[in-house]
Amino acid sequence: MVTLPRFLNSFVFIVFVSALALAAKADAIKPGIIYDMGGKYDHSFNQSAAEGVDRFVKETGITCHEFELSNDAQRTQFMRQLIRHGVNIIAAIGFNQASAVEEMAREFPLVKFVIVDGTVNLPNVESVNYKEQQSSYLCGMAAALVSKTHKVGFVGGMDIPLIRKFAMGYTAGAKLIDPSIKVIVNMTGTTPSAWNDPIRGGELAKSQFGQGVDVVFHAAGSTGLGVMQAAKDAGLLSIGCDKNQDSVHPGSVLTSAVKRVDVAVYSAFMDAKNNTWKGGPKQLGLECDAVGYSLDQYNRLLITPAIEARLNQAKADIISGKISVPEYK
Repeated sequence: MVTLPRFLNSFVFIVFVSALALAAKADAIKPGIIYDMGGKYDHSFNQSAAEGVDRFVKETGITCHEFELSNDAQRTQFMRQLIRHGVNIIAAIGFNQASAVEEMAREFPLVKFVIVDGTVNLPNVESVNYKEQQSSYLCGMAAALVSKTHKVGFVGGMDIPLIRKFAMGYTAGAKLIDPSIKVIVNMTGTTPSAWNDPIRGGELAKSQFGQGVDVVFHAAGSTGLGVMQAAKDAGLLSIGCDKNQDSVHPGSVLTSAVKRVDVAVYSAFMDAKNNTWKGGPKQLGLECDAVGYSLDQYNRLLITPAIEARLNQAKADIISGKISVPEYK
């Protein structure tokens, strides 16, 4: 057995510790996120995702690199920039990013990707989707319970199956309460710009009010802010979407169809940090409080205890399977 001099033992120990530190640094999580059209502070879908980032950063002290899209061509461009800077898990917010995620995930198989509201069937991609029809169903019930005209409205953003799913759940919930109620549905457009057009959203809401609608639900990103403003100006009610928007116009927002995008982003980043991240599909609904309706000090006077009881019973019945919520396919 060869005995090394004490100074060499110390040297070997230092080298070993340094190697471990470098390995840990190489494996450290470096997260990034790309927000969809409408911007980070859209008071809706993107902002909910941003809250998940903020929670992760606050708890871990790890910096997250962020990009906001202004055109479609930037999707792969921003992903490449993130990867070039060492980012090894990227959250892509919005179904429009699916093709870019698939392209980049194939090109960079060691990078983890998380897409919200989209599906990419690759081992290094986590695809998170929600049962939006469930929260929309509860909001449709609430709208019908308070409507005095027996006419309620829906303004969607981009006309895609996802938004039709919102509209279908909303309609079904309203008709559970009032089978003869009229539900007027409008979509803002067929391109991504439909998510960021509050003027058009306001115009569609006003048109519905002219047809007798007294409660309007939006699923339209930043466009929905125009819908909610129009309802407030008309002295009528709106229903927010994705993020709790009750505080946007207190007393005018009946409730919000909450969609916890923050949970998807936070969980994905934490799983990557803890080496428990797995690719594959995830679908989140009422059973894990990933969707629901909002109730707080801003709408407490609108959602009476009697209405709350009806909604909570319906929630339990949906979770148990007693109520089957239709889904757009």
